[in-house]
Amino acid sequence: MDFHNNEVLPQERQQRIQALLKANGRVVASDLAVRFGVSEDSIRRDLRDMASKGMCRKVYGGALLPTAHFDALSQRMQRHDGERSVLARHAASLLQAGQTVLLDAGSTNVEIAKALRGVPITLVTNAPAVAAVLCDDPVAEVVVIGGRVDRASGGAIGGSAHRQLADLQVDVCIPGICALDPETGVWGNSAEEAAFKQAMIQASGVTIIVAGAGKLGTRATYRIGTLAQVDHLVVAADLSAELREQFMAGQMQLHLVPVDAA
Repeated sequence: MDFHNNEVLPQERQQRIQALLKANGRVVASDLAVRFGVSEDSIRRDLRDMASKGMCRKVYGGALLPTAHFDALSQRMQRHDGERSVLARHAASLLQAGQTVLLDAGSTNVEIAKALRGVPITLVTNAPAVAAVLCDDPVAEVVVIGGRVDRASGGAIGGSAHRQLADLQVDVCIPGICALDPETGVWGNSAEEAAFKQAMIQASGVTIIVAGAGKLGTRATYRIGTLAQVDHLVVAADLSAELREQFMAGQMQLHLVPVDAA
């Protein structure tokens, strides 16, 4: 549908541009100018304003979905996040006694490990913080993948860790992610980290993704995999109708978890 200049206020136009971004992953300034019946200068001002608010990532000729912001693990763990804890407990409930479970670094995976205390599993991890949660649990066996620990992610992700992972086959993996887009899939912020998570998926029979609201509908720098590689997606139940429809269109099992009481 096309719009005339006097029919749409700038704020409303930006909201519609954001909806187009979420639907298509990108917008082109010249196309938007025609669509809304305004000049390309007006659209460029809209995109600059949206970029300043974190609504998009401005590029030459248009804009892309915003890149997910990703703090260091130590910072993320210091922040109380009720949604994260609830989603982590649900993810842990999908695991079964006796399974071998691969968890990499991430604040959500630390919470999942906490929820697994007392469950007889074999935990394989490249993250010291995750291993520390279960290393003294009397019924859990902990296997640590070693190598250089990346300060930002909190996990070993270099060549040595990757080679150790290549020799493993596990029942389930839960890779920590930075962003999740219904069209392009699962994303990470570094090449080494994304490569390690790709290897996790290849080494696992089942892949579970846990994604908080801030990661949904966004992309990061390096793609980890497609949604076709995901068996279970755990998200908050207040997911938008648009994203719910997009995620339900795939073959994975969508878990909508109430987090209101978190």
